[in-house]
Amino acid sequence: MAHKSALILADLALILVVGALLKPLLRRLRQPAVIAEILAGIALGPSLLGLLPWHLPDRLFPQEARADLSAVAQVGILLFMFLIGWEADLGQIRTRRTEVLGVSLSAITVPFGVGAVLATWLFTHHDLVGQHHISRTAFVLFVGTAMAITAFPVLARIIVDHNLQTTTVGVLALASAAVGDLLAWCMLAFVSVVAASAGTGQLVSVLGYSLLFAAVLAFVVRPLLRVLTARMTRNGTVSPYLLPLIAAGVFAAGYTTNRIGLDAIFGAFAFGLITPRGPKELLYARVAVPVKHVTDLLMPVFFITTGLSVDVTRLGGTGLVELVAIVAVACFGKLAGTVGAARVSGMSWRDSSLLGFLMNTRGLTELIILNAGMSLGVLDTQMFTMMVCMAIITTGMAGFVLPRQGVQRADPGAPALHDRTVASDEQVAVPEVMKTERPVGAGKPDAVVSR
Repeated sequence: MAHKSALILADLALILVVGALLKPLLRRLRQPAVIAEILAGIALGPSLLGLLPWHLPDRLFPQEARADLSAVAQVGILLFMFLIGWEADLGQIRTRRTEVLGVSLSAITVPFGVGAVLATWLFTHHDLVGQHHISRTAFVLFVGTAMAITAFPVLARIIVDHNLQTTTVGVLALASAAVGDLLAWCMLAFVSVVAASAGTGQLVSVLGYSLLFAAVLAFVVRPLLRVLTARMTRNGTVSPYLLPLIAAGVFAAGYTTNRIGLDAIFGAFAFGLITPRGPKELLYARVAVPVKHVTDLLMPVFFITTGLSVDVTRLGGTGLVELVAIVAVACFGKLAGTVGAARVSGMSWRDSSLLGFLMNTRGLTELIILNAGMSLGVLDTQMFTMMVCMAIITTGMAGFVLPRQGVQRADPGAPALHDRTVASDEQVAVPEVMKTERPVGAGKPDAVVSR
Protein backbone atom coordinates (compact mmCIF):
# COMPACT_ATOMS: atom_id res chain seq x y z
CA MET A 1 0.00 0.00 0.00
CA ALA A 2 2.83 2.38 0.89
CA HIS A 3 4.58 1.54 -2.39
CA LYS A 4 1.41 2.28 -4.33
CA SER A 5 0.95 5.66 -2.64
CA ALA A 6 4.57 6.59 -3.31
CA LEU A 7 4.20 5.57 -6.96
CA ILE A 8 1.12 7.78 -7.38
CA LEU A 9 2.98 10.74 -5.90
CA ALA A 10 5.87 10.15 -8.31
CA ASP A 11 3.41 9.91 -11.20
CA LEU A 12 1.83 13.22 -10.25
CA ALA A 13 5.24 14.89 -10.13
CA LEU A 14 6.20 13.45 -13.53
CA ILE A 15 2.93 14.58 -15.13
CA LEU A 16 3.30 18.16 -13.90
CA VAL A 17 6.97 18.41 -14.88
CA VAL A 18 6.52 17.08 -18.43
CA GLY A 19 3.60 19.42 -19.03
CA ALA A 20 5.57 22.39 -17.70
CA LEU A 21 8.53 21.58 -19.96
CA LEU A 22 6.39 21.38 -23.09
CA LYS A 23 4.49 24.63 -22.52
CA PRO A 24 7.34 27.03 -23.52
CA LEU A 25 7.98 25.02 -26.69
CA LEU A 26 4.32 25.03 -27.72
CA ARG A 27 4.01 28.70 -26.86
CA ARG A 28 6.69 29.46 -29.44
CA LEU A 29 4.45 27.70 -31.97
CA ARG A 30 1.57 29.97 -30.93
CA GLN A 31 -0.31 27.14 -29.24
CA PRO A 32 -2.30 27.38 -25.98
CA ALA A 33 -0.98 25.60 -22.91
CA VAL A 34 -3.71 22.97 -23.09
CA ILE A 35 -2.10 21.58 -26.27
CA ALA A 36 1.16 21.08 -24.36
CA GLU A 37 -0.63 19.24 -21.57
CA ILE A 38 -2.56 17.03 -23.98
CA LEU A 39 0.63 16.15 -25.85
CA ALA A 40 2.40 15.48 -22.54
CA GLY A 41 -0.30 12.98 -21.64
CA ILE A 42 -0.02 11.26 -25.02
CA ALA A 43 3.80 11.28 -24.90
CA LEU A 44 3.79 9.44 -21.55
CA GLY A 45 1.45 6.80 -22.94
CA PRO A 46 1.92 3.98 -25.46
CA SER A 47 2.02 6.37 -28.44
CA LEU A 48 5.55 7.61 -27.64
CA LEU A 49 6.95 6.27 -24.37
CA GLY A 50 5.55 2.87 -25.26
CA LEU A 51 7.83 2.72 -28.30
CA LEU A 52 10.85 2.41 -26.02
CA PRO A 53 11.84 -0.91 -24.45
CA TRP A 54 11.00 -2.00 -20.88
CA HIS A 55 7.24 -1.27 -21.20
CA LEU A 56 7.66 2.09 -19.50
CA PRO A 57 3.99 3.22 -19.52
CA ASP A 58 2.97 0.06 -17.65
CA ARG A 59 5.87 0.43 -15.23
CA LEU A 60 5.26 4.12 -14.54
CA PHE A 61 1.46 3.87 -14.55
CA PRO A 62 0.51 0.30 -13.54
CA GLN A 63 -3.14 -0.71 -13.55
CA GLU A 64 -3.43 -0.59 -9.77
CA ALA A 65 -2.37 3.09 -9.81
CA ARG A 66 -4.51 4.17 -12.76
CA ALA A 67 -7.76 3.87 -10.82
CA ASP A 68 -6.46 6.33 -8.20
CA LEU A 69 -5.16 8.69 -10.88
CA SER A 70 -8.57 8.56 -12.58
CA ALA A 71 -10.23 9.48 -9.28
CA VAL A 72 -7.93 12.50 -8.94
CA ALA A 73 -8.64 13.46 -12.54
CA GLN A 74 -12.39 13.15 -11.95
CA VAL A 75 -12.21 15.79 -9.22
CA GLY A 76 -10.49 18.17 -11.62
CA ILE A 77 -13.00 17.48 -14.39
CA LEU A 78 -16.01 18.10 -12.18
CA LEU A 79 -14.62 21.38 -10.86
CA PHE A 80 -13.75 22.44 -14.41
CA MET A 81 -17.26 21.64 -15.63
CA PHE A 82 -18.68 23.62 -12.73
CA LEU A 83 -16.67 26.65 -13.87
CA ILE A 84 -17.84 26.18 -17.45
CA GLY A 85 -21.45 26.16 -16.30
CA TRP A 86 -20.88 29.17 -14.09
CA GLU A 87 -19.30 31.09 -16.95
CA ALA A 88 -22.20 30.34 -19.33
CA ASP A 89 -23.82 33.71 -18.62
CA LEU A 90 -25.85 34.16 -21.79
CA GLY A 91 -27.47 37.28 -20.37
CA GLN A 92 -24.35 39.20 -21.36
CA ILE A 93 -25.24 38.87 -25.05
CA ARG A 94 -27.11 42.11 -25.72
CA THR A 95 -26.01 43.11 -29.22
CA ARG A 96 -25.51 41.28 -32.49
CA ARG A 97 -28.11 38.74 -31.44
CA THR A 98 -28.96 37.84 -35.00
CA GLU A 99 -25.32 37.24 -35.92
CA VAL A 100 -24.59 35.32 -32.73
CA LEU A 101 -27.58 32.99 -33.09
CA GLY A 102 -26.94 32.53 -36.80
CA VAL A 103 -23.29 31.63 -36.36
CA SER A 104 -23.77 29.46 -33.27
CA LEU A 105 -26.66 27.45 -34.72
CA SER A 106 -24.98 27.03 -38.11
CA ALA A 107 -21.68 26.08 -36.46
CA ILE A 108 -23.50 23.28 -34.63
CA THR A 109 -26.00 21.94 -37.16
CA VAL A 110 -23.68 21.71 -40.17
CA PRO A 111 -20.83 19.79 -38.43
CA PHE A 112 -23.41 17.66 -36.62
CA GLY A 113 -25.02 16.73 -39.93
CA VAL A 114 -21.84 15.88 -41.81
CA GLY A 115 -20.45 14.15 -38.72
CA ALA A 116 -23.54 11.97 -38.48
CA VAL A 117 -23.18 11.02 -42.14
CA LEU A 118 -19.53 10.09 -41.59
CA ALA A 119 -20.49 8.11 -38.48
CA THR A 120 -22.81 5.86 -40.48
CA TRP A 121 -19.75 4.75 -42.48
CA LEU A 122 -17.44 4.50 -39.46
CA PHE A 123 -19.98 2.43 -37.54
CA THR A 124 -19.34 -0.65 -39.66
CA HIS A 125 -15.73 -0.74 -38.38
CA HIS A 126 -16.42 0.34 -34.78
CA ASP A 127 -19.66 -1.37 -33.82
CA LEU A 128 -18.04 -3.39 -31.03
CA VAL A 129 -16.65 -2.15 -27.71
CA GLY A 130 -15.12 -5.14 -26.03
CA GLN A 131 -17.67 -7.88 -26.67
CA HIS A 132 -20.70 -5.58 -26.70
CA HIS A 133 -22.46 -4.24 -29.77
CA ILE A 134 -22.93 -0.47 -29.84
CA SER A 135 -26.25 1.12 -30.64
CA ARG A 136 -26.03 2.61 -34.13
CA THR A 137 -28.24 5.51 -33.09
CA ALA A 138 -26.13 6.32 -30.04
CA PHE A 139 -22.88 6.10 -32.04
CA VAL A 140 -24.11 8.34 -34.86
CA LEU A 141 -25.58 10.92 -32.47
CA PHE A 142 -22.45 10.92 -30.32
CA VAL A 143 -20.00 11.39 -33.20
CA GLY A 144 -22.18 14.13 -34.67
CA THR A 145 -22.28 15.94 -31.33
CA ALA A 146 -18.51 15.58 -30.87
CA MET A 147 -18.00 17.16 -34.28
CA ALA A 148 -20.23 20.10 -33.30
CA ILE A 149 -18.26 21.09 -30.18
CA THR A 150 -16.28 24.31 -29.88
CA ALA A 151 -14.03 24.57 -26.81
CA PHE A 152 -14.97 27.94 -25.33
CA PRO A 153 -12.10 28.13 -22.75
CA VAL A 154 -9.39 27.33 -25.31
CA LEU A 155 -11.01 29.64 -27.84
CA ALA A 156 -10.91 32.48 -25.33
CA ARG A 157 -7.21 31.85 -24.66
CA ILE A 158 -6.40 31.95 -28.37
CA ILE A 159 -8.35 35.17 -28.81
CA VAL A 160 -6.45 36.86 -25.99
CA ASP A 161 -3.09 35.54 -27.22
CA HIS A 162 -3.73 37.12 -30.63
CA ASN A 163 -5.17 40.34 -29.16
CA LEU A 164 -8.55 39.76 -30.83
CA GLN A 165 -10.78 40.36 -27.79
CA THR A 166 -11.75 43.85 -29.02
CA THR A 167 -12.30 42.89 -32.65
CA THR A 168 -15.54 42.04 -34.39
CA VAL A 169 -14.26 38.52 -35.06
CA GLY A 170 -13.17 37.93 -31.48
CA VAL A 171 -16.33 39.29 -29.89
CA LEU A 172 -18.57 37.32 -32.23
CA ALA A 173 -16.53 34.13 -31.72
CA LEU A 174 -16.74 34.34 -27.92
CA ALA A 175 -20.48 34.98 -27.93
CA SER A 176 -21.24 32.31 -30.54
CA ALA A 177 -19.09 29.72 -28.76
CA ALA A 178 -20.81 30.44 -25.44
CA VAL A 179 -24.26 29.88 -26.96
CA GLY A 180 -23.10 26.93 -29.06
CA ASP A 181 -21.44 25.11 -26.18
CA LEU A 182 -24.55 25.35 -24.04
CA LEU A 183 -26.61 23.86 -26.86
CA ALA A 184 -23.97 21.18 -27.50
CA TRP A 185 -23.98 20.10 -23.86
CA CYS A 186 -27.75 19.75 -24.00
CA MET A 187 -27.34 17.61 -27.12
CA LEU A 188 -24.73 15.47 -25.40
CA ALA A 189 -27.00 14.99 -22.40
CA PHE A 190 -29.69 13.65 -24.73
CA VAL A 191 -27.19 11.36 -26.46
CA SER A 192 -26.05 10.08 -23.07
CA VAL A 193 -29.63 9.26 -22.15
CA VAL A 194 -29.96 7.27 -25.38
CA ALA A 195 -26.60 5.52 -24.90
CA ALA A 196 -27.22 4.69 -21.25
CA SER A 197 -30.61 3.14 -21.96
CA ALA A 198 -30.83 -0.53 -22.81
CA GLY A 199 -34.43 -0.24 -23.97
CA THR A 200 -37.46 2.00 -24.18
CA GLY A 201 -38.37 1.46 -20.54
CA GLN A 202 -34.93 2.41 -19.29
CA LEU A 203 -34.82 5.37 -21.69
CA VAL A 204 -38.02 6.73 -20.16
CA SER A 205 -36.63 6.10 -16.67
CA VAL A 206 -33.32 7.90 -17.30
CA LEU A 207 -35.09 10.78 -19.03
CA GLY A 208 -37.65 11.08 -16.23
CA TYR A 209 -35.03 11.11 -13.48
CA SER A 210 -32.98 13.63 -15.47
CA LEU A 211 -35.95 15.99 -15.73
CA LEU A 212 -36.65 15.54 -12.02
CA PHE A 213 -33.02 16.33 -11.21
CA ALA A 214 -33.17 19.49 -13.36
CA ALA A 215 -36.39 20.58 -11.66
CA VAL A 216 -34.92 20.10 -8.17
CA LEU A 217 -31.87 22.13 -9.13
CA ALA A 218 -33.92 24.95 -10.64
CA PHE A 219 -36.71 25.23 -8.09
CA VAL A 220 -35.16 24.01 -4.85
CA VAL A 221 -31.35 24.17 -4.92
CA ARG A 222 -31.06 27.47 -6.82
CA PRO A 223 -33.28 29.52 -4.45
CA LEU A 224 -31.55 27.91 -1.47
CA LEU A 225 -28.13 28.81 -2.87
CA ARG A 226 -29.25 32.39 -3.40
CA VAL A 227 -30.27 32.70 0.25
CA LEU A 228 -27.10 31.05 1.54
CA THR A 229 -24.86 33.12 -0.76
CA ALA A 230 -26.55 36.35 0.34
CA ARG A 231 -26.03 35.47 3.99
CA MET A 232 -22.43 34.39 3.48
CA THR A 233 -21.36 37.50 1.54
CA ARG A 234 -22.48 40.28 3.86
CA ASN A 235 -20.51 43.46 4.55
CA GLY A 236 -18.06 42.84 1.71
CA THR A 237 -16.74 39.60 3.18
CA VAL A 238 -17.18 35.94 2.24
CA SER A 239 -17.76 33.20 4.79
CA PRO A 240 -15.03 30.52 4.77
CA TYR A 241 -17.81 27.93 4.56
CA LEU A 242 -19.09 29.07 1.16
CA LEU A 243 -16.37 27.47 -0.99
CA PRO A 244 -16.59 24.03 0.70
CA LEU A 245 -20.38 24.22 0.43
CA ILE A 246 -20.28 24.91 -3.30
CA ALA A 247 -17.64 22.21 -3.89
CA ALA A 248 -19.80 19.73 -1.98
CA GLY A 249 -22.74 20.70 -4.18
CA VAL A 250 -20.66 20.06 -7.31
CA PHE A 251 -19.67 16.58 -6.21
CA ALA A 252 -23.18 15.74 -4.99
CA ALA A 253 -24.66 16.82 -8.31
CA GLY A 254 -22.08 14.72 -10.17
CA TYR A 255 -22.89 11.73 -7.98
CA THR A 256 -26.61 12.17 -8.66
CA THR A 257 -26.31 12.23 -12.44
CA ASN A 258 -23.98 9.25 -12.29
CA ARG A 259 -26.59 7.31 -10.32
CA ILE A 260 -29.23 8.35 -12.84
CA GLY A 261 -27.17 6.79 -15.61
CA LEU A 262 -25.50 9.88 -17.07
CA ASP A 263 -21.90 11.00 -16.75
CA ALA A 264 -21.04 12.97 -13.60
CA ILE A 265 -19.91 15.93 -15.71
CA PHE A 266 -23.54 16.83 -16.45
CA GLY A 267 -24.33 17.22 -12.78
CA ALA A 268 -21.31 19.47 -12.20
CA PHE A 269 -22.14 21.56 -15.28
CA ALA A 270 -25.79 21.91 -14.26
CA PHE A 271 -24.79 22.94 -10.74
CA GLY A 272 -22.57 25.64 -12.22
CA LEU A 273 -25.50 26.95 -14.27
CA ILE A 274 -27.72 27.44 -11.21
CA THR A 275 -25.04 28.77 -8.82
CA PRO A 276 -25.45 32.52 -8.12
CA ARG A 277 -23.01 34.83 -9.89
CA GLY A 278 -23.22 37.77 -7.57
CA PRO A 279 -21.84 39.65 -5.80
CA LYS A 280 -19.49 39.15 -8.75
CA GLU A 281 -16.27 40.56 -7.33
CA LEU A 282 -16.47 38.60 -4.10
CA LEU A 283 -17.53 35.31 -5.64
CA TYR A 284 -14.91 35.45 -8.36
CA ALA A 285 -12.14 36.23 -5.92
CA ARG A 286 -13.16 33.72 -3.24
CA VAL A 287 -14.77 30.92 -5.27
CA ALA A 288 -13.79 31.00 -8.95
CA VAL A 289 -10.11 31.81 -8.45
CA PRO A 290 -9.42 29.07 -5.84
CA VAL A 291 -11.33 26.50 -7.89
CA LYS A 292 -9.37 27.56 -10.98
CA HIS A 293 -6.08 27.00 -9.16
CA VAL A 294 -7.17 23.52 -8.13
CA THR A 295 -8.12 22.61 -11.71
CA ASP A 296 -4.73 23.89 -12.90
CA LEU A 297 -3.06 21.23 -10.77
CA LEU A 298 -5.53 18.40 -11.32
CA MET A 299 -6.38 18.65 -15.02
CA PRO A 300 -2.91 17.47 -16.19
CA VAL A 301 -3.73 14.20 -14.42
CA PHE A 302 -6.78 13.91 -16.64
CA PHE A 303 -4.55 14.29 -19.70
CA ILE A 304 -2.34 11.38 -18.67
CA THR A 305 -5.35 9.15 -18.03
CA THR A 306 -6.51 10.13 -21.52
CA GLY A 307 -3.08 9.63 -23.06
CA LEU A 308 -2.83 6.10 -21.67
CA SER A 309 -5.90 5.22 -23.77
CA VAL A 310 -4.48 6.77 -26.95
CA ASP A 311 -2.21 4.62 -29.11
CA VAL A 312 -1.60 6.05 -32.57
CA THR A 313 0.82 3.22 -33.37
CA ARG A 314 -2.11 0.79 -33.67
CA LEU A 315 -4.20 2.74 -36.16
CA GLY A 316 -2.82 0.96 -39.21
CA GLY A 317 -3.60 1.87 -42.80
CA THR A 318 -7.38 1.75 -42.39
CA GLY A 319 -7.19 3.80 -39.22
CA LEU A 320 -5.11 6.49 -40.92
CA VAL A 321 -7.67 6.75 -43.73
CA GLU A 322 -10.45 7.07 -41.17
CA LEU A 323 -8.43 9.67 -39.24
CA VAL A 324 -7.96 11.79 -42.37
CA ALA A 325 -11.69 11.52 -43.07
CA ILE A 326 -12.57 12.53 -39.50
CA VAL A 327 -10.27 15.57 -39.54
CA ALA A 328 -11.49 16.62 -43.00
CA VAL A 329 -15.15 16.32 -42.07
CA ALA A 330 -14.61 18.09 -38.73
CA CYS A 331 -12.88 21.04 -40.40
CA PHE A 332 -15.31 21.19 -43.32
CA GLY A 333 -18.36 21.14 -41.04
CA LYS A 334 -17.15 23.91 -38.75
CA LEU A 335 -15.69 26.09 -41.49
CA ALA A 336 -18.66 25.70 -43.84
CA GLY A 337 -21.20 26.32 -41.09
CA THR A 338 -19.40 29.29 -39.56
CA VAL A 339 -18.15 30.98 -42.73
CA GLY A 340 -21.51 30.62 -44.44
CA ALA A 341 -23.41 32.21 -41.54
CA ALA A 342 -20.81 34.96 -41.17
CA ARG A 343 -20.99 35.82 -44.86
CA VAL A 344 -24.78 36.01 -44.71
CA SER A 345 -24.47 38.45 -41.79
CA GLY A 346 -22.27 40.73 -43.94
CA MET A 347 -18.75 39.90 -42.78
CA SER A 348 -15.87 39.88 -45.26
CA TRP A 349 -14.38 36.63 -46.55
CA ARG A 350 -11.22 37.28 -44.52
CA ASP A 351 -13.00 37.86 -41.21
CA SER A 352 -15.44 35.03 -41.90
CA SER A 353 -12.53 32.63 -42.46
CA LEU A 354 -10.81 33.75 -39.26
CA LEU A 355 -14.05 33.22 -37.38
CA GLY A 356 -14.33 29.75 -38.88
CA PHE A 357 -10.88 28.70 -37.68
CA LEU A 358 -11.64 30.05 -34.21
CA MET A 359 -14.90 28.10 -34.00
CA ASN A 360 -13.02 25.00 -35.21
CA THR A 361 -11.06 24.72 -31.95
CA ARG A 362 -12.15 21.81 -29.76
CA GLY A 363 -9.42 21.33 -27.14
CA LEU A 364 -10.12 20.13 -23.63
CA THR A 365 -13.90 20.23 -23.96
CA GLU A 366 -13.69 17.64 -26.72
CA LEU A 367 -11.50 15.38 -24.60
CA ILE A 368 -13.98 15.48 -21.75
CA ILE A 369 -16.77 14.52 -24.15
CA LEU A 370 -14.69 11.72 -25.66
CA ASN A 371 -13.92 10.29 -22.24
CA ALA A 372 -17.64 10.38 -21.51
CA GLY A 373 -18.13 8.40 -24.71
CA MET A 374 -15.63 5.81 -23.51
CA SER A 375 -17.36 5.48 -20.14
CA LEU A 376 -20.74 5.14 -21.87
CA GLY A 377 -19.35 2.37 -24.09
CA VAL A 378 -19.97 4.29 -27.32
CA LEU A 379 -16.34 4.55 -28.52
CA ASP A 380 -13.74 1.82 -28.89
CA THR A 381 -10.05 2.54 -28.29
CA GLN A 382 -9.23 3.14 -31.96
CA MET A 383 -12.14 5.52 -32.47
CA PHE A 384 -11.20 7.32 -29.27
CA THR A 385 -7.62 7.71 -30.48
CA MET A 386 -8.69 9.16 -33.82
CA MET A 387 -11.10 11.62 -32.23
CA VAL A 388 -8.42 12.79 -29.77
CA CYS A 389 -6.03 13.38 -32.68
CA MET A 390 -8.77 15.35 -34.44
CA ALA A 391 -9.23 17.53 -31.35
CA ILE A 392 -5.50 18.31 -31.21
CA ILE A 393 -5.23 19.08 -34.93
CA THR A 394 -8.29 21.32 -35.12
CA THR A 395 -7.25 23.23 -32.00
CA GLY A 396 -3.68 23.70 -33.19
CA MET A 397 -4.73 24.99 -36.61
CA ALA A 398 -6.00 28.30 -35.24
CA GLY A 399 -2.63 29.29 -33.80
CA PHE A 400 -0.96 28.95 -37.20
CA VAL A 401 -3.55 30.73 -39.38
CA LEU A 402 -4.63 33.64 -37.19
CA PRO A 403 -2.80 36.94 -37.68
CA ARG A 404 -1.42 38.91 -34.77
CA GLN A 405 -2.78 42.22 -36.06
CA GLY A 406 -4.89 43.76 -38.77
CA VAL A 407 -8.35 42.44 -37.88
CA GLN A 408 -11.28 44.84 -37.91
CA ARG A 409 -12.10 46.25 -34.50
CA ALA A 410 -15.59 45.96 -33.08
CA ASP A 411 -17.77 49.03 -32.74
CA PRO A 412 -16.32 50.83 -29.70
CA GLY A 413 -19.72 52.27 -28.88
CA ALA A 414 -21.47 48.94 -28.65
CA PRO A 415 -21.83 47.11 -25.32
CA ALA A 416 -19.46 44.22 -24.82
CA LEU A 417 -20.76 40.78 -25.56
CA HIS A 418 -18.44 39.27 -23.00
CA ASP A 419 -17.19 41.49 -20.21
CA ARG A 420 -14.66 39.04 -18.83
CA THR A 421 -11.31 38.29 -20.41
CA VAL A 422 -10.39 34.64 -20.21
CA ALA A 423 -6.66 34.28 -20.35
CA SER A 424 -5.91 30.65 -19.91
CA ASP A 425 -7.13 27.40 -21.34
CA GLU A 426 -9.68 26.39 -18.75
CA GLN A 427 -9.87 29.57 -16.76
CA VAL A 428 -12.22 31.86 -15.03
CA ALA A 429 -11.17 35.47 -15.47
CA VAL A 430 -10.94 38.13 -12.80
CA PRO A 431 -13.66 40.74 -12.38
CA GLU A 432 -13.37 44.06 -14.13
CA VAL A 433 -12.44 45.88 -10.91
CA MET A 434 -9.30 43.75 -10.64
CA LYS A 435 -8.05 44.56 -14.14
CA THR A 436 -5.62 47.29 -15.10
CA GLU A 437 -7.04 49.72 -17.64
CA ARG A 438 -5.28 49.56 -20.99
CA PRO A 439 -6.04 51.20 -24.30
CA VAL A 440 -7.41 49.08 -27.14
CA GLY A 441 -4.62 47.27 -28.93
CA ALA A 442 -2.14 47.66 -26.08
CA GLY A 443 -1.82 43.92 -25.54
CA LYS A 444 -3.09 41.47 -22.97
CA PRO A 445 -4.63 42.56 -19.68
CA ASP A 446 -2.13 42.87 -16.87
CA ALA A 447 -4.07 41.08 -14.18
CA VAL A 448 -5.55 37.75 -15.11
CA VAL A 449 -5.93 34.35 -13.53
CA SER A 450 -3.62 32.32 -15.71
CA ARG A 451 -1.81 29.06 -15.77
